[in-house]
Amino acid sequence: MKRSLALAAALFLAATPFAAKPAIADEPAQILNVSYDIARELFAHINPVFAAHWKEETGGEVNIDQSHGGSSRQARAILEGLQADIVTFNQVTDVQILHDRGNLIPGDWQDRLPNNASPYYSLPAFLVRPGNPKDIRDWSDLVREGVQPVFPNPKTSGNARYTYLAAFAFALEEHDGDEEKAREFVGNLLANVPVFDTGGRAATTTFVERGIGDVLITFEAEVNNIAREYGDRGFEIVVPSLSVRAEFPVSLVDAVVDRRGTRDVATAYLDFLYGEEGQTILAEFAYRVHHPQTRERFADQFPEVRLIEVDEVFGGWAQATEEHFADGAILDQIFVNR
Repeated sequence: MKRSLALAAALFLAATPFAAKPAIADEPAQILNVSYDIARELFAHINPVFAAHWKEETGGEVNIDQSHGGSSRQARAILEGLQADIVTFNQVTDVQILHDRGNLIPGDWQDRLPNNASPYYSLPAFLVRPGNPKDIRDWSDLVREGVQPVFPNPKTSGNARYTYLAAFAFALEEHDGDEEKAREFVGNLLANVPVFDTGGRAATTTFVERGIGDVLITFEAEVNNIAREYGDRGFEIVVPSLSVRAEFPVSLVDAVVDRRGTRDVATAYLDFLYGEEGQTILAEFAYRVHHPQTRERFADQFPEVRLIEVDEVFGGWAQATEEHFADGAILDQIFVNR
């Protein structure tokens, strides 16, 4: 009878999906970083360096898994059950939604780390064909007849939302704050786009591998990394006169790390991004950083550019999302009329 009861109990536990696995003292920690589309190479480089750092600091092993895609799609996947320990996104709203719709993180998540929880930043910039045959210098050149800009769909890509907002801000200045003329400008820009991919990496493939378009608009870091990787192609970098500061917010996913017991290692991972070693890797991948000594060492790499803040021109991400990117908002209206 005792053997039968023990067997029944063992079968029950094996069949129960929520049965906890016993902890193994020397088992490596395992965390999942869910990130934006074009960050694959960046985190492929960061992860082993952090693992070595964690080993040195604690004596323990850690494996870091990655998931990449359009930032907004990644946020939705987490809300639908993707078990992210940490997120490293490219717009605030995609982190904030984890609180607003899932209660997976606290409302004060931006106060937990420096620089509003953004360890690095970038800006939309241009990559053009060898010799810049269309003479593309600024946003105004992207609406000329015969110029084909390539960037992903702002409905699915945080990367593209920065491009949209930078173009809109440029047009507002060019037309003394006239919103109707800014809408017309952005409509003409969108009408020139030959194909809208869902994420930044797909747009890069469209431009680089498929040879479509005259100018790729993406983060300055991606522009620089493409130019390095494809040095034999002769691509040229153009930084416009005005752009938008693109923050890259990060956060623990508290509901996950507390359930899985990974808070300590996940916290250390995010802290590593702010330290000199992490900031150096970020700068080597052409991201602009905050660490004073690192920023000074890489200053020659980053040209001066006038950066506007989303808060300044668009009232913050919540307002920009409601007015521009929500269903039926300005972006949808422009798409319909383009």
